Amino acid sequence: MEYFFWYKLTLSFLVGSAWITLSTIIAERYGSKIGGLIGGLPSTAFISLLFIGITQTPLVASEATTVIPLAQAFNGLFIIAYILLVRRGIGVGLMGALLVWFFLASSLLASGMIDFWISVIGWALLVLGCYLIVEKCMDVSSQGKVSVRYTSSQVIFRALFGVIVIVFSVFMGKIGGPVYGGVFATFPAVFLSTLLITYRTGGAKFSQAVAKSLMVSGMINVVIYAIAVRYLYIRTGLLYGTVIALAISAVSAYLTFMFMRAKLS
Repeated sequence: MEYFFWYKLTLSFLVGSAWITLSTIIAERYGSKIGGLIGGLPSTAFISLLFIGITQTPLVASEATTVIPLAQAFNGLFIIAYILLVRRGIGVGLMGALLVWFFLASSLLASGMIDFWISVIGWALLVLGCYLIVEKCMDVSSQGKVSVRYTSSQVIFRALFGVIVIVFSVFMGKIGGPVYGGVFATFPAVFLSTLLITYRTGGAKFSQAVAKSLMVSGMINVVIYAIAVRYLYIRTGLLYGTVIALAISAVSAYLTFMFMRAKLS
């Protein structure tokens, strides 16, 4: 099954580079809400869960989703830390946010938590709490487009940086097995890359606005996809399960955008 891992790595390379490049360009051209929505869709989770199912079994992939709701909710705290710290510079913002995520993820793995519904309840509480904190307590307003003159070197940098981060999460999932695979399927790889790139092109305010939209989209759409996979993989198999889960995720993405357009300042 080793060759499947290299297929996964190759697919991660292709999807990751395209996804991050696309989400950052959309954010710059159409504003933080749409860019954040795209960046928060389940790209990493899609690859990770699919290849757990291919290299092991659909049942193992289904079980790997147990920790995903709570682990994905930690990305909300990652975003809050970033918004608070990026005012001191992009390095401080990203490193501080990553430390928060690794601490929480490590605590989750050490706890041995295997109850899916506890994971879902924790996710629901954190979704509500993180949204209220960012929207009601922080001075972060959505931003419109920014003027960027694109060069081939810029696009290549975005693709390569995003791939490096995503490939790291893929390797960690391979090293640790399906439980680690479930946790690292939620690693904020796209968040990390997108925030760095939007900071470079639009500054701290623009990056914070994208971060808010990323948080809402990612905390909702990744988990909806993972829940769909949990029940579909063992009932319909990998192919139909993945297709139907992606369709469900597309519906959730549309509803999320309607909510963001109406509710995000």
